[in-house]
Amino acid sequence: MTLSRVRLTAESALQSYPVASLFLAVLAVFASRATAQSLTVTNLDGHATTISAAQMASAARVSVSVDEHGTAAKFEGVPLAAILGMAGIQLGDSLHGPRLAEVLLVSASDGYKVAFVLAEVDPAFAVREIILADKRDGKPLDAREGPFRIIAPGDKRPARWIRQVTELKIISLK
Repeated sequence: MTLSRVRLTAESALQSYPVASLFLAVLAVFASRATAQSLTVTNLDGHATTISAAQMASAARVSVSVDEHGTAAKFEGVPLAAILGMAGIQLGDSLHGPRLAEVLLVSASDGYKVAFVLAEVDPAFAVREIILADKRDGKPLDAREGPFRIIAPGDKRPARWIRQVTELKIISLK
């Protein structure tokens, strides 16, 4: 092999590496988005259930119209009670006595956490419906908000409207 041919082969290889690197970077982004399209629901005993975006899409959905910092928005998603039910967490008649000290701890990808007393989420106790939203104004939530976000209509301040939800965990305040 001649020197000019070796030089040409090396230049071709160097030119293909940026393309391969770009391809791998794009693939990594899609892979991370795919795993981020689910959340974990952990019951009081520590048993974890993964709820996928596909499961959410096939569940009974609701929409709520709210005012967020002076801007009207319509969020669509699944009631938190239904999400908990998918993970086997019982509400309704079974939520009494010591179970009234159970709290739903919601965690986001950036470490932000908020809490709801479990009775707030139960339609047998509460008038409002707190949802795990995946759409805003008919479109999937953007990367800043989603893939999942809690919407709690009736809260005077949206401080518990946590974005980028990754986990729902039941804890007891014994």
